[in-house]
Amino acid sequence: MDNGTHDKAPHQEHSRRSKWPYAWWEIMDIRIGIIPLPVYFVLVATIAAFVLTGKLPSEISVAIAVLALCGFTCAELGKRLPGLKKFGAAAIAATFLPSFLAYRHLLPHKVLATVDTFTHASNFMYLFIASIIVGSVFSMDRQILIRGFVRIVVPLGLAALVAAAAGTVVGTALGLGWQHTLLYIVLPMMAGGVGEGAIPLSMGYAEIFHLPQGQVFAQLLPAIMISSLSAILLAGLLNWLGEKRPHWTGRGVLECQPVQRLEREDNVPTHPDSGTIAAAALTAITLYLVGLLCHRLFSLPAPVAMLFFAVLVKVCRLIPPSIQGGARVVYEFFSTAVTFPLLFAIGTAMTPWSSLMSALTVPVIITIVCTVTTLVATGFLVARFVNLHPIDTAIVTACHSGQGGTGDVAILTASNRMSLMPFAQIATRIGGAITVTGTLLVLTRLH
Repeated sequence: MDNGTHDKAPHQEHSRRSKWPYAWWEIMDIRIGIIPLPVYFVLVATIAAFVLTGKLPSEISVAIAVLALCGFTCAELGKRLPGLKKFGAAAIAATFLPSFLAYRHLLPHKVLATVDTFTHASNFMYLFIASIIVGSVFSMDRQILIRGFVRIVVPLGLAALVAAAAGTVVGTALGLGWQHTLLYIVLPMMAGGVGEGAIPLSMGYAEIFHLPQGQVFAQLLPAIMISSLSAILLAGLLNWLGEKRPHWTGRGVLECQPVQRLEREDNVPTHPDSGTIAAAALTAITLYLVGLLCHRLFSLPAPVAMLFFAVLVKVCRLIPPSIQGGARVVYEFFSTAVTFPLLFAIGTAMTPWSSLMSALTVPVIITIVCTVTTLVATGFLVARFVNLHPIDTAIVTACHSGQGGTGDVAILTASNRMSLMPFAQIATRIGGAITVTGTLLVLTRLH
């Protein structure tokens, strides 16, 4: 009798699971990115209906839906590319595929207009960076954070010098001329992106050499974009290498642990309540506003000021453990839910495909790839001498050749190490500012 009961139990469980609503729930658990499959198809149908019947509504909900649908679709395609899926193909597809589709007019104009307007009007990339920086800084061990910021300066500085020399030598050997290679290819790559790098460099070059700024800017932009693509590919390769050689990486932790394990100073909760999470999010926004004010008063880039104050708050222990736990949840939410929609927005609104293609000459590509590879390799080799994990250090140095904050997002996404964002900002913002300032100061004295 007992045996008959036990025999029937699996059958009854299977029968129950095959009926409503369990079978439907299993379908809902299938996701494209974070979007449940039925919701995904409803989104496709709804947005298509809006496009076919008239203008897309301009409200924020529609823009979020469009970005989520398109961003996760592109990322899903990248994840399924044979061979490339382990080397950051999801981030590459989410960034450069929409750029190509927009250039070929394969995306509806109404969708492009909605994405472009929302991206530039809301500037939500900085909300993302604020949440990632503050969340990752507050989640770090205090002692590790301090030592990491001090030690990363050495591999970053050496990597930049060696890469600049190597890139200039390669470009000169390929017939590009050492001045053109250094000023229009190598230095723009490490200048901190477009807004903080290419634009001030082009303004400085235009004034020093008496050239139209637009013409100069057009020459600088392709090098930045191709170097960012190279850095994304190398970051994906480094992530794969970390899986094969786990002793070379901290999986998002920069410093090698000392022999004795550090004891945590604070008891950070793992499941904070919703009010605490909201308080942490507002703290991140407040620090960004402080950064914006510093930019207005002292011309200091807002992300740099925000990073400085976030570290100061963490080091001085001005934030209680509860809000630190909430900041970690904010970080995880933005990293999971916002990264690929943001990359899609960057690809359509900030990455002109025509500019990228205009630089596709063999000597320029070889020079850029050699420069970025040298930058990454030097960071990798120097890391051991300052007690840092080689792969994570190399990924941070790769950010020095990225497309500013957008490049940091793509590079860290490709390497699955978004927790390195504070250090990436040092490479991009501070390293870029030093590159631009030093270059213009030297040219002013020499010209």
